[in-house]
Amino acid sequence: MEININKDIREYTEGVFFGLNLRQLICSGLAVATSVAVYFGTRETVSKDVITYLCIAAALPFAAIGFIKYNGMPMEKIFVAFVKDNFIVPRRLTCKANNVYLEALKGYFANKSKEAINAQEHTDTIEAG
Repeated sequence: MEININKDIREYTEGVFFGLNLRQLICSGLAVATSVAVYFGTRETVSKDVITYLCIAAALPFAAIGFIKYNGMPMEKIFVAFVKDNFIVPRRLTCKANNVYLEALKGYFANKSKEAINAQEHTDTIEAG
């Protein structure tokens, strides 16, 4: 007899029916019910090929909500985070360069430029005189 134990307790999911947890079971039921409703609602007006794609498109959001997890977040939290990140929260990123070496050597460069100006003035006065 073998008992499987997850290495990380946060990954534990309790299987309710066919190894699905309650969330997955409810979302699977909603996906199937939506597909059946789309099929019976459109079978008289649309061809079977198009109905197939419509059923898949109608079931996809419920399947995503039930089964997709990213970084431990369920699909609705992923959607909320996406909307906040891309549409609601203003993006005002400011980046200013901070040259530490230039700040440290500012006095040195100021002295060098003064010396260069003084040397230039000295050579100008020698050439003029």
